[in-house]
Amino acid sequence: MSTAVKTTPYGTGSGLLVEPVEGGSLADVDPKILRDLLAEAGFLLLRGFTPSDMDSFTALVQSTSTSTTLDPARDFYSEVAQKVDAGFAEVGLHTENGNSPFRAHVAWFFCEKAASSGSQTTVCDGYRVWDALSDGSREAFAAQDIVYSRYVGEQQWRAMAHHLLGRTKPAEDIDVAELLALAGQLPGTEIQAEADGGIRYAFRTPAAGTTIFGERRSFANSILGPSFNYEKPTITFADGTELSERLLAEVETVTARITENLEWQDGDAAVIDNTRVMHGRRAITDPNRTIYNALSYIEATAA
Repeated sequence: MSTAVKTTPYGTGSGLLVEPVEGGSLADVDPKILRDLLAEAGFLLLRGFTPSDMDSFTALVQSTSTSTTLDPARDFYSEVAQKVDAGFAEVGLHTENGNSPFRAHVAWFFCEKAASSGSQTTVCDGYRVWDALSDGSREAFAAQDIVYSRYVGEQQWRAMAHHLLGRTKPAEDIDVAELLALAGQLPGTEIQAEADGGIRYAFRTPAAGTTIFGERRSFANSILGPSFNYEKPTITFADGTELSERLLAEVETVTARITENLEWQDGDAAVIDNTRVMHGRRAITDPNRTIYNALSYIEATAA
């Protein structure tokens, strides 16, 4: 039996706080209801469910998703969850795996232990950003794609390929050709093997594209994002020109104005449309904060 839920607005945009009507497990939230709410809101904060633990969080991710993916630089703490461990500094807005061809549809978070101060996760709705940018900036980003390019070490690309291949083959036995085949299913990607076993890739994608739920343009990307465990990517327009300082300054100003905080409580879970809403983090002021992350793909219209 599914858990009945109620919703109230969260934040200044379309985000929603989702709570059980009369108690119930996080694992028993109806997947279709969750997807429908996510399509409407862009991000959801789930609070007050019992139990709300790693097992119930994992079950919810699996019941809602067609498959999961990962950040290859992080370790797993359940079948789907990885610990958020990108240092203590503020983390810029980004979409998970958004600077690679393997961007997830949904980013999930589970707060096992909330911080006593600060350390909030931030969210920024790409619909609102696109609408708030100047006509000139929208024209510049609509005129051509952006390109991310960078080096990725052997251990990291093998971990990603191992997971994307359904963990059916040991990571050390995967050939670059198999990663090329995976990336070949996605337009705009070039991968070159390096002599040290790593790879160098270039990934072309719109800065403001459509989402998993519809055709409305959303400014959701990793232009401002972090590179904590990786080489910082080079980001250009498709014709090779750099993004101007004026353009980047406007993006930073607009996103700062629209960015909202997720004020965590113990046992909270968040669900973010990773094709529409960017997220980041305020600087960690309480190192005891413990949050886990999962990444997945969904069928937007699945029953």
